[in-house]
Amino acid sequence: MATELDGMIECRPGARLWGPDDEDSVWHAAMDLFVLNVGNAYDALACLFGVRNATGFRPLAENRGFPDTASEALRDTYAPYADSTDLHGTTWITWAELASADWQETDRSGTRTRAMAAGPDTHWGPVWTVMRTLSTLHGPDNVRLVAWFTS
Repeated sequence: MATELDGMIECRPGARLWGPDDEDSVWHAAMDLFVLNVGNAYDALACLFGVRNATGFRPLAENRGFPDTASEALRDTYAPYADSTDLHGTTWITWAELASADWQETDRSGTRTRAMAAGPDTHWGPVWTVMRTLSTLHGPDNVRLVAWFTS
């Protein structure tokens, strides 16, 4: 059975201007992953999120759940999946975490790096470009990817 990836990039524009605790520093939907044609390559899902991790990557953001502070647009997009028996996990990761990750870290075999599985030269490159661009505008802690997995 295939595992499908859905998700959205969000940013928090007000946080850089007024601080992350300000009432106007809320998350806003920026882009649906569907638009970026990410696909569901399992080695990428393994090293990023621990999904279908037969290769033994140390995942960057495994099983964090749906963020309490999600934007309204993200909540609306996620709602049909929330109670579905097809949902097999939800997580999120900030650009700050992605930017500080060891992209040369390998899987259990020591032959495949995180960069090879999901680096900027893979089909994940457009996602990283969008997140990097948003982080220059709003700060790396104020840009995140929220992802969920279904069958």
